Amino acid sequence: MFFIINCLVQLFGLDLESLWLTAHQKRCQALLSAGKHEDGLKSHKTMMDAIDETTKASCLDWSNDFVAKCTALCFDDGDAALAASNYDMAIDLYSVVIDLTSPSDAIFSNRSKAKLGKRLWTDALLDAQKVIQLNPSSHVGYKLKHAAFHGAQRYDEAIAAFQMMLSKLANAPDTETRKLRQQYLSPSEVDRAIRKVIDAQLDNAPPRVLDTTTGLLSDREAQIRAFRTSIEYKELVSSTITHPDLQMKRIKEVVAMFFRYAMLSHRWEGKEPLLQDVQGKVVYELDPVGGITKLQSFCKTARDAGYRWAWSDTCCIDKSNNVELQESVNSMFIWYHHSALTVVYLSDVPPSSKSGALAKSAWNTRGWTVQEFLAPNIILFYQKDWTLYRDDRTPNHKDSIAIMQELEVATGIDRQAIVAFRPGMKDAREKLQWASTRVTTLQEDIAYSLSGVFGVRLRVDYGEKKQNALGRLLQEIVAQSGDITALDWVGESSEFNSCLPADITSYAAPPYTLPFLSESDIQTAVSSLRNNPVAVDLALRLYDQLDHTSAARFAHHRLYLPCIVFPVTEARLRPCRDRDIYMYAVKSDGLHDLQITTEDKFTPFSPARLPPAWQTILLVRPWSRHLLGLHDPVDDTQSVDNWSVSEYSLHDSLPAHTEPVYSDSHSRALRLIVRLRQPFGAFLLARQRDGEFKRIASDHDIIAQVKDMASINDMMDIRTLEIL
Repeated sequence: MFFIINCLVQLFGLDLESLWLTAHQKRCQALLSAGKHEDGLKSHKTMMDAIDETTKASCLDWSNDFVAKCTALCFDDGDAALAASNYDMAIDLYSVVIDLTSPSDAIFSNRSKAKLGKRLWTDALLDAQKVIQLNPSSHVGYKLKHAAFHGAQRYDEAIAAFQMMLSKLANAPDTETRKLRQQYLSPSEVDRAIRKVIDAQLDNAPPRVLDTTTGLLSDREAQIRAFRTSIEYKELVSSTITHPDLQMKRIKEVVAMFFRYAMLSHRWEGKEPLLQDVQGKVVYELDPVGGITKLQSFCKTARDAGYRWAWSDTCCIDKSNNVELQESVNSMFIWYHHSALTVVYLSDVPPSSKSGALAKSAWNTRGWTVQEFLAPNIILFYQKDWTLYRDDRTPNHKDSIAIMQELEVATGIDRQAIVAFRPGMKDAREKLQWASTRVTTLQEDIAYSLSGVFGVRLRVDYGEKKQNALGRLLQEIVAQSGDITALDWVGESSEFNSCLPADITSYAAPPYTLPFLSESDIQTAVSSLRNNPVAVDLALRLYDQLDHTSAARFAHHRLYLPCIVFPVTEARLRPCRDRDIYMYAVKSDGLHDLQITTEDKFTPFSPARLPPAWQTILLVRPWSRHLLGLHDPVDDTQSVDNWSVSEYSLHDSLPAHTEPVYSDSHSRALRLIVRLRQPFGAFLLARQRDGEFKRIASDHDIIAQVKDMASINDMMDIRTLEIL
C-alpha cells in the first residue's frame, strides 16, 4: 500500500500518506464525539496497525491523547452501566479499558463487581485477586474476594477473606478507612450471637434426639457441632458479617429451620428399644425386629419429610437417671408443643381403614397420648404400614376437618380445643374428664401425664402410688388457681385428702347440669327482692362477708375450703338393697330434705336421739368467687378460645362474662341471693375428734337447695373448714 502511495507522490506530488492519516484521525475523533468510544478505539487500532513505525512516532502524542480520552469515557460509561445493573455492558467497557491501558486496581475492582452481578463467581474472583495484587494494602480486593467465594458457596474461604479485609481496615493508615471497620461484624461476634439463639431454641427441645441423616443418637453438643460444620451455619456467618448489626430475624429463622425436630406419639408394645440399645449405634443398621422396626420407620418418615432430628420416648430418655427422667416428664408437653411435626403411629390400624378406626385404636386409650395430640401445632396420623391415615394428604391433620371430627368423637374433646389447645388451670374439671377413661402402665403416670396439660410441675416419684400422685396434681390445681371444680366428682375418697377422688375415673361422669336461669328470671327475682328491706340488708351483709372470703388452698394434704355451712339436724338410716351401701335421710335447717347414699357409715341421729358429742355432720356449699358476679379480666383473655366450658365450681352459675356486670352494690348483692337460691352441688362433711373434717363420699351428686327466702339467715354461717 505504501509503495502505491509513494508512486502517486512521485507522479503527482501528492502527500497521500498524510492525507490518509489525517482522514483516519478525523474519523476516530468523529466516532469519539458521537459517543461511539468502542468504535473509535477499533478505528484507532486499525489505523495504528496499518502505518509504519516512523508514522507511529509522528502521531504518538495524538494517539496517546485519543486513547486516554476514550478509556476515560469508557471507564465513566462502565461505571454508569454498573450503576444501572447493565453488567454485560459494564464488563465490556471495563475490558476495553484493561486491554488498552495499564489498568489500575479500581478498574479491576469495578469489573469484578459487574461480574459478581452476573454471578460469574470464578471470573469475579480472578479480578479480585488482581485488585489485591495491584494494591495489597487495600481492603477492597478482599471484600470482593469474600463476595465471590460466598457466591460460589465456598464459605470457609469467604470467611477467611473477610477476616483479611477486617485486618486491612483495622490497620489502615488513615482514620477514615479505619472507621469503615465499624460497618462490619467479626465472625466471632456473629458466632456468639448465633450460639445465644441456639441456646434459646434448644431450651424448648429435648436434650437428646436421633439424627435421621446418620441414624445416631445425638446430645445437644453433638447437634451444635453438626450445625457449625453445616452449609447453613457457614452461609449464615458469611452473610451476617457484612452488616453493621446482627440480622437477628434471619439468624433465628436459620437456627429454627436446622434444629426443628419431629416427635413420635405411639403405644408401647412388647420390647421397645431403650437408650442403651441404640447409643453409639446406627439405628438403620440394627436388626429390624419389634420396636426397632417402628423406630427405623419413624426416623425414615421424619427424614423424608425434611426433618433432621427426631425424638422417641423409648430411646431418647435415660430412664436410669432420675434427674433426667424428672425433667423429661415435666418438659414433655413443651417438647411436643415446640416440635415441627408430631407423628402419631397407629400400629393397630390397617392400611385403607375407614372412618372410625382411629377411635378403636389402642393409642386412643393411653394416658400419655392426651398431651401428645393436644400440645403439637402440626400432627400427622400414620397407619400400620406407615402410610397416612385415610390417605389424607393434608399437610397438618389438625387442619383436616374429617380427621379432627373423628378425633373429637373418639376423645370427647371439642375439635377446636384439640386444634388450639392452651395449657393451664382453666376448665380443670373438663380436662380431668378427658383423661378419666385412659390408662397407663405405671399407675402414677395418670397424674404425671397430665402435668403439662395443666401447666404444673410435679415431682416424679414412681412408687408413691396413684392416689398420692393424683392427689398432688389436684392439690396444685386448687392451690394455684383457686378453682374448686376438681372437687366435683363421685366415687371413692382419696387417702391423700377426702375431698379428692381415689381414681381419675371419678371424673368420667359429666357434672350434673342444673336448670338454666335466664337473665329475665334473675331480673324478675331481683325486682321482687328490692321491695324487702330486710332481704336487702341481709343480702348486703352476706355479699360483704363472702367478698372478703379467701379462696380455697392446700397445705400438707389439708384442704382449707371456704363454705356456706348448713349443719345437719337429723340423719336417719334407711333400708338399702346393697349391703355395702348406706342410705341416709338427711335434714338441715334452711335446706330441702335430702337422701344420700354412701359407703361411709356414721351414727344416725335426730333431735330426739342426739349424736355423740364429738360428731358433727355438715352439708356445705363450697364457695367460689365467681358467684359474686364480678367481672373477671381473665375471662377477656381466655374467652377468645371459645372452645371450652367456663370454670364454675360445682354447678354454681353461668359464666360471669355472659352476664351484665353491675356496679351497683345492691344489684350485685341481690343477684347473689338469687343465685344462692338455685340448686347447688353440696358436700357432706363429718367432724373428726381433733376438730378437722372429712368428706363423706357419695356414689352420686348431692344436689341441695335452700327452701325459701326465709332461709337467707341460714346462709350467714360462712366458714373456712380444714378438711383431711
